[in-house]
Amino acid sequence: MHRTIRSSMLTAAAAAFGLSLLAAPALAAEPQPAKEIAAAAQHAGFAAGSGDIGGVRTHLHHTVNCLVGPEGEGFAPDQLNPCKTIGNGAIPDTEDEVTKQSLAAALESANAGLATGDLADAKAEAIKTQGMLEALATH
Repeated sequence: MHRTIRSSMLTAAAAAFGLSLLAAPALAAEPQPAKEIAAAAQHAGFAAGSGDIGGVRTHLHHTVNCLVGPEGEGFAPDQLNPCKTIGNGAIPDTEDEVTKQSLAAALESANAGLATGDLADAKAEAIKTQGMLEALATH
C-alpha cells in the first residue's frame, strides 16, 4: 500500500513539474549575430534564385527579419523569421559599429529589392545583399 501511495505521489509531482515547465515563459536565445548573418545571407541567396517576384520578396522578407529582429523597423511578422531561435536580429545583436554599418547597407539593398516590382532588379538587389552578407559572415 505504501508503494502505491508513494508511486501516486511521484506521478503527481512529475505531472506538476511538467505543467510548470509548460507555463514558464520561454527563455530568450543567447544572441548569435554570426549565425544570424549567415542565415540572412542564405535567404538572400534563396531570393536571388527565385523564379518569380513573389519568391524573391518572400526570401528578402526572411532576410530582413534576420537582420532587424522582431522589434526592428521593417520586420514582417506575417513572414518567417529564420533567426527567431538564434537572436534578436543581426543588427541589434551586433556590437561592432563597422559591422552594424555594413549590415545596415545590406538591409538597404534588401529593402530596395522588396520595393521594386521588376524581377530582374529585385534579383540583382538580392544578389548584392547576399554578397554583402557573405563577406561579413566570412569576416
